[in-house]
Amino acid sequence: MTERLADISARIEGVRQLGAVVNAMKGIAAARARTARSQVLAVDSYAATIAEAVSTAIGPEAAREMAPAGGATGLLVFCAEQGFAGAFSERVLDGIGADLVPERLFLIGTRGLSVAAARGITPMWSGAMPSHSPGIPKLADRITNALYTEVSAGRIARLEVVYTTWDAGRPSLLRHGLFPIDLADLPPALGTRPLMQLSPADLLDRLGMDHVHALICKAALHAYAAENEARMEAMSAAATQIERELEVFQATLRRVRQEAITAEIIELGTGAAAAG
Repeated sequence: MTERLADISARIEGVRQLGAVVNAMKGIAAARARTARSQVLAVDSYAATIAEAVSTAIGPEAAREMAPAGGATGLLVFCAEQGFAGAFSERVLDGIGADLVPERLFLIGTRGLSVAAARGITPMWSGAMPSHSPGIPKLADRITNALYTEVSAGRIARLEVVYTTWDAGRPSLLRHGLFPIDLADLPPALGTRPLMQLSPADLLDRLGMDHVHALICKAALHAYAAENEARMEAMSAAATQIERELEVFQATLRRVRQEAITAEIIELGTGAAAAG
């Protein structure tokens, strides 16, 4: 009986230690998600400002003149960087479906890369999501350089981005064009169009990289926030399950202790009766 009590007590202690780890992971994810949420508005505003600048400089007539580029379309996909985020990466890859062509895939996220490898998918280019949001602009620099390298080599002509946002407590998978700029998606021009000595195409080339970089930062930050929101949710579920297990073990411990006390009383009573 004593060994059984010790075993149950050890299991309770192990579950409590696991609970402490889960709570710590939940706290880290919450802090990162909170920071990212506060930065999302700024990055969205930055991307919108660049889009307005492009729209004002190019003008509506250029949008009618410039046809969208043809050719192969690549996919920039943001998955999870770390584990313990539920089926975050699996949902992203499942959402792409038949459009997932490894030879045109830019995959971000170490955990997502592992999930893709398990499915026999090797992307043409991959990168790790930074552990902290201030590292996202540098990641966007690397992605932009890789994108233009593949475009220059003629392997892709267009690029779409796929990433997760977190709205009203639920994940939402978004997909839209990234490169070249779809002028039809630009906001209406603000103010008077400036006097220019460059053709609309040349000006768009010069502004295009800044615009693409802004959109990549926006997608990456939304994905970063969504991953940490998903991890927070997964850790909350794990913490609830741990609490339930603790209740079961503690109830078992109380029962075993009561059985031990009862056995000792019976043993004492039996001994006393035999002595009498």
